[in-house]
Amino acid sequence: MNWIPLANENQISEIKENQGYSVIFKHSTRCSISMMAKKRVDMDLNDLPADVKPYFLDLINHRNLSSQVAEVFQVHHESPQLLLIKDGECVLDQSHGDISIEEALELIA
Repeated sequence: MNWIPLANENQISEIKENQGYSVIFKHSTRCSISMMAKKRVDMDLNDLPADVKPYFLDLINHRNLSSQVAEVFQVHHESPQLLLIKDGECVLDQSHGDISIEEALELIA
């Protein structure tokens, strides 16, 4: 499964309106903790069901979108951060060492 780059505001609206699950991974390319979290997520990304859309948000290039994600899904901005969105609502908010695709899979099942 490949990441879908989250690069514009329209995509956030699409995620909010989507029926089903989406994952948003917010990543800072300048942070070693974020790089380690991304490696863990990348290893398990293919375990997500095919109908779950995985979005990747590069915080360095799209800081404004990160703020919009926090506002729309009513979460605090963190980096790194993984959000599981179900039917337009955030049902899982993980950051730093707590990031785990496995926990997201438990909620999806």
